[in-house]
Amino acid sequence: MRRIIVLGSTGSIGVQALDVIARNPHLFEVVGLSAGTNREKLAEQAAEFGVEHTALGADESVSLVETVAADVVLNGITGSVGLGPTLAALRSGATLALANKESLIVGGDLVKGLAAPGQIVPVDSEHSALAQALRSGTHDEVRRLVLTASGGPFRGRTRESLRDVSPKAALAHPTWDMGLVVTTNSATLVNKGLEIIEAHLLFDIDYDRIDVAVHPQSIVHSMVEFTDGSTLAQASPPDMRLPISLGLSWPDRVPGVGVPLDWTTVQTWTFEPLDDSAFPAVGLAKEVGRAGSTYPAVFNAANEQAVHAFHEGRIGYLDIVDTVKAVVDAHEPASADLEGVLDAERWARTQADRILSRA
Repeated sequence: MRRIIVLGSTGSIGVQALDVIARNPHLFEVVGLSAGTNREKLAEQAAEFGVEHTALGADESVSLVETVAADVVLNGITGSVGLGPTLAALRSGATLALANKESLIVGGDLVKGLAAPGQIVPVDSEHSALAQALRSGTHDEVRRLVLTASGGPFRGRTRESLRDVSPKAALAHPTWDMGLVVTTNSATLVNKGLEIIEAHLLFDIDYDRIDVAVHPQSIVHSMVEFTDGSTLAQASPPDMRLPISLGLSWPDRVPGVGVPLDWTTVQTWTFEPLDDSAFPAVGLAKEVGRAGSTYPAVFNAANEQAVHAFHEGRIGYLDIVDTVKAVVDAHEPASADLEGVLDAERWARTQADRILSRA
């Protein structure tokens, strides 16, 4: 039986993880829970699962990981505040089931330097799909990785037609039910840009060999193309419980966690190229990833500030990525140790706020 700490337990990933655990009490035991601010829901979860150790906020989450022995730490916290808990989980020696992509992107080599081989198991559906497909070949046999994207609520729209879209429209994702920041990032495709950086860091594949294909049905979660011309795709109905269960049990599968595809019915899957003009965030993210150092931290922090400004009605939709680019262009990289990363984040938020105040 694996002892599990769930960080961000009251959010979408955390709630679904607890559902997987509740359905498989012979496989998992919850030994710790943390939430951002929802004290009441956290208390309800602790009572339901008989958990003595709980925490509120990122700092308390770090202490929780440091003091409670666990086999797996699921980091489902949203945003770069998850970096501290990610580092604490790695230092503890537990397997890190990583849904908090921002901590890897922001921490970069700092996170990778702490991680033992195989210690980080991705929980994002795309990276879980890649990890599953990569078990079929060696690193040298990989030609490229193909991340799929639903295209979000604005698929097929031109850049100019997006100028006046509302925050409500940006939150109307056609497939996934996520929080405000992640859903908005999916509309701008910033999320896909972050996932490209994450894929590079997780699997050591050059940016030139990581592509994006738009797949509106969200059935194929990502693909690996091998040097012999073969492509392996992981396909399943869009349900985060499957990649979450793999994060908790890797490399073993949890029987019955998801509903398989119905191959007795007619289905149509389509794939389209990404429109870089309407969605420039993906290309910008590749530039940021190649630059390395503190650039990814700046990219992420500036985006978080811009997303909140958009939902507060202070800027337009197109201003989100334009602001991120302006902040990235103004950045002068610093040391990529923990202090340097945190300083770069603070600078990026301040710089973004200055730009946003003039918008």
